[in-house]
Amino acid sequence: MTLELPLAPTLRERPLTVLELTEGAKRVLEQAFPAAWVEGEISNFTKQSNGHWYFTLKDPFAEVRCAMFRSDNRRLPAEPENGLKVYARGRLSVYPARGAMQFIVRDLLATTEGGFYAIALARARQALEKDGLLDPARKRALPPFPGVIGMVTSPDGAAWRDVVAVIARRWPLVELMLIPARVQGEDAPRDLCRALGLANRFEGLDLLIVGRGGGSKEDLWAFNDEHVARAVAASRVPTISAVGHEIDVTLTDLVADLRAPTPSAAAEKAVPDRMEVLRYLASLEAGLGVSAGRRLDAAGTRVAHAQSRMAVAAQGRVRDAAQRLREAGLRMHAGCAAITEVRRAHLERLAASLDALSPLKVLERGYSVARDAAGRVLRRVGDFPPGLSFRLRVVDGEVGARAETGA
Repeated sequence: MTLELPLAPTLRERPLTVLELTEGAKRVLEQAFPAAWVEGEISNFTKQSNGHWYFTLKDPFAEVRCAMFRSDNRRLPAEPENGLKVYARGRLSVYPARGAMQFIVRDLLATTEGGFYAIALARARQALEKDGLLDPARKRALPPFPGVIGMVTSPDGAAWRDVVAVIARRWPLVELMLIPARVQGEDAPRDLCRALGLANRFEGLDLLIVGRGGGSKEDLWAFNDEHVARAVAASRVPTISAVGHEIDVTLTDLVADLRAPTPSAAAEKAVPDRMEVLRYLASLEAGLGVSAGRRLDAAGTRVAHAQSRMAVAAQGRVRDAAQRLREAGLRMHAGCAAITEVRRAHLERLAASLDALSPLKVLERGYSVARDAAGRVLRRVGDFPPGLSFRLRVVDGEVGARAETGA
């Protein structure tokens, strides 16, 4: 039997290298199959030290090896688990070094409701529950009259401005402290943890608000980060979480001592209303006066009855008893008057503190405020060009004025 060897390649038939073959196959495959969505089940998932993901996508009849590089998978809030059904968008290619066909995934969506965000949230919540951080029994009461309140939020967001406005209206005696942090984006969780750690280093801090305005699920996702939730739970001072709108509930809402639906609502819960405090003090003063009067009236009635019953048998003892009762009534009246005076002095001190904050007090000391026709405050010499008509606000009204010379 003669073995026939294949003919050697001619000069026109130069043999390809393995690399040329696999790279050619890659070009043909990538041109033939444009980007597409593929439905399948994750298996053999691995994560490399460089952050790249490798897994197999399969259905009951076939499977394909997949790669999702770090630049793409970093957008997902959680890693997939084996057995998870997904929609993967990408294109077929060939890895020349191994001559293996693979599907390069650019986007990955879980078919379950809520997708990867729901998966990540469930994992984080389970870990927090395991450590007892969601137990309502660990929540602390807020201080009734905080002196210093800190807020972890973005300095550029509306949340900070809302809190400042509400607290200035309700209880202007409190001191506010901003601890700036990014509240959305890839670096937000790390920045929020840094800001929370910094806030807890201030010894004089009485209360801490953590939050931001509303947004999409992706915008609010930093407040569902497990590390952020643990940092809020570890705060040494009571915390209020104020993230998003009322329908949005995050993990920081669940671990904080109190949850507020908006930053403005958090400010209202953080401080008392000065008008309500003043009304309470006034009612307390009035109540003390009424109570003292009733006690005196009751004492007088008892004296009269005692005198009537004992008039025949012991007129002298009745007079002595009446005298003692009158003296007791005087002492009681004096005591009530002293209590009322102490309360009134305390109320006057509070009223004086609030009144000192009024801008009219500044005008009473001889200052005035200049405003142009549009109502804008004129602060500098350059704001007064020659001939400018303006209004000068003094303590008891406004007067018209005109600038004679400019800057």
